[in-house]
Amino acid sequence: MNNSYYEFFSPVKIIAGHKALEHMPFELSLLDLSTPMIITDKGVQGAGLVEHVVTASAESNITVSNVFDDVPQDSSEHCVRQAADTYRKQGCDSIIAIGGGSVIDTSKAVNILVSEGGDDLSQYAGAHALKRPLKPFFVIPTTSGTGSEATLVAVISDDNGIKRSYASGFLLPNAAILDPRMTLTLPAHITAMTAMDAMTHAIESYTCLAANPVSDAYAFAAIKKISGHLFNALKNPSDADSRLALAEGSTMAGIAFSNSMVGMVHSLGHALGGVCHLPHGLCMNLFLPYVLEYNREVNGDKIGELLLPLAGEDIYTSTPKEQRAERAIDYISTLRDTLYQDHKLPRTLKETGKVAEDQLERIATVAIDDGSIIFNPKEADYEDILGVLRRAWSG
Repeated sequence: MNNSYYEFFSPVKIIAGHKALEHMPFELSLLDLSTPMIITDKGVQGAGLVEHVVTASAESNITVSNVFDDVPQDSSEHCVRQAADTYRKQGCDSIIAIGGGSVIDTSKAVNILVSEGGDDLSQYAGAHALKRPLKPFFVIPTTSGTGSEATLVAVISDDNGIKRSYASGFLLPNAAILDPRMTLTLPAHITAMTAMDAMTHAIESYTCLAANPVSDAYAFAAIKKISGHLFNALKNPSDADSRLALAEGSTMAGIAFSNSMVGMVHSLGHALGGVCHLPHGLCMNLFLPYVLEYNREVNGDKIGELLLPLAGEDIYTSTPKEQRAERAIDYISTLRDTLYQDHKLPRTLKETGKVAEDQLERIATVAIDDGSIIFNPKEADYEDILGVLRRAWSG
């Protein structure tokens, strides 16, 4: 991959802060919108997070009363069609997604149908099938992990359970609103898992083949935010400053990898998620240090640079350059050990209790065909991937 030429595209307006939600009505009014539909899930609705948005809009002329909250854990075409039908029947003029990755992906797909018409989502699958802007769309994340509010991709399962990808710059929202009130009630194990998802996005963005100077800046800043605030957010879950920092780190990581892609950690994670149905963030945590160790002989210098945002200036400057890559990987491994000890976030495939050793060959077969593998800095064949899986089996 030759990075002497690169492109960087990030048109999403970021509205972030302790009162960010109160700016939502203004953003809608700028586009003369008055009847948005909220798309969310039962968990977010039950936690009262939708009410934060309704309350923030109470003194405006915006009617925030159309709520679709039937989004499942894994988004599906059936759900997308249902939400699009509700949007049309209610005469809505825009979409506000409130939730995590599944809700955001569902909302992106709903926007395709309500903008283009019809119920056949599949004709827009793949890259760049959309040819014109969609209806106004806003995202309010309730987790700090996927970065989907800043990516141009949605993944939706078809009626046969096969996941289809949709990629287009037109899927990006008009704005992403990062408000710590939306993540204050996030349980500790989900906070840890989603943070490691965002950390992996940033690290792979920084170390894989399509990295560029602009994506590097976002990735580097994201790693520093996440590393510097994760444990405080876990120890003091109501700390709004740390919650906001994690949300910012997740969005920055999303911007980074949306422009520079990811590598083998994601190939393995996609395969493991498909075969064993484990959460994506957990899959990232399971594979990250083992893939970095595999890649170290070809991009050790770049991995070594991660020690600065991970561990801080004192440790970075006191570590000889030739030892920084190893120490950065050790730091990530130690971080994972702490998350396991304190919050039972598995570090190995065996510790999940949901992966059988005889499934590793199947996972390797799926991973070798995943598109992310082409951006991995070190080439990998089936046996290489199987070797990483065996390393991740027991640690």
